[in-house]
Amino acid sequence: MNRQTLQQTAPQTAPGSLATTKVDDTFLPDSLNGAWRNRLLRWETLLLVFVVLAFFANTQLSPYFLDPWSLSDATFNFTEKAIIALPMALLIIARDIDLSVASTIALSSVAMGAANSAGIDPAGMVAIGAAVGLLAGLFNGYIITRFDIPAIVVTIGTMSLYRGIAYIVLGDGVYRDYPPSFAFFGQGYVYGVISFEFALFLVLSAVFAVVLHKTTFGRRIFAIGNNPTAALFSGINVKRHRMALFTLVGLFSGIAAILLTSRIGSTRPSIAMGWELEVITMVVLGGVSIMGGAGSIAGVFIAVFLMGLVTFGMGLLNVPGIVMSIFTGMLLIGVIGTPIIWRRIVQAHKMRSKMRGG
Repeated sequence: MNRQTLQQTAPQTAPGSLATTKVDDTFLPDSLNGAWRNRLLRWETLLLVFVVLAFFANTQLSPYFLDPWSLSDATFNFTEKAIIALPMALLIIARDIDLSVASTIALSSVAMGAANSAGIDPAGMVAIGAAVGLLAGLFNGYIITRFDIPAIVVTIGTMSLYRGIAYIVLGDGVYRDYPPSFAFFGQGYVYGVISFEFALFLVLSAVFAVVLHKTTFGRRIFAIGNNPTAALFSGINVKRHRMALFTLVGLFSGIAAILLTSRIGSTRPSIAMGWELEVITMVVLGGVSIMGGAGSIAGVFIAVFLMGLVTFGMGLLNVPGIVMSIFTGMLLIGVIGTPIIWRRIVQAHKMRSKMRGG
């Protein structure tokens, strides 16, 4: 049984069961409430088990892992990517994808560096970084919805476009000398060892969970991902919702650019190179169906911690970055491919059983 099936097989109205919405004869999950038996069968439960195992393994492999400040440093390893993964989850549930997020980060960061060189204060730089990200996402959404071009084609193009603009503006140079007050966004702490970045991620996770699972907008996203044509005929403005989602992903890419630029204190055109793969891996690992129509913010939230723990543990063991990239790629292939292979095995078994019975 694959994770999409696990999220769609609960009864529609049974007391204590997983709350669902019926769209085109398919029950779509829009609430995380459910009986304990249903919760134990969820993909999120399996992810929690892996999180516990990864945490335990890290405590055995490195004596520095349990130090509170080391754990705080571990959050810097994933929070910026995780913040993008939240709107990306909504986009993939709606059967779309954005491969330009890392290049949008580079473009926003270069824009902030140029603004800093022009003497604009930190508040102005933050506004510019977010605005550039929003406009980049809006441009993606407009091209995709206006001309009905597949999202993967458009965002591959803008991935090169946005990164290319960053290289044209900055070349081989580097923007440095950001003001000390700007460093708070990526280096500051709000309470003890809890960083501003991590606190922001926790708040945003709660907001996105409510939006996706408790609002009409979230149910419409599930409906679009399940069957865009049926959603259109049911009165949902599909193009407007897709446009909003691409714009949201762009905005949060700009916010991630603010946090990353603040944390490292410099800007290069190569900043965040390859992040789009890690963001998508977080989302898919969290149980969001790459085919759309199924997923949860809780799953993405847990997957973020799992990837963060694994990569941070590798870092403590001085594992080279290229090995981490190989691991991320294999994980993405495995998470996408395993349910498909399992479903085919089950179908083949049923077919053989029918043939023997006939």
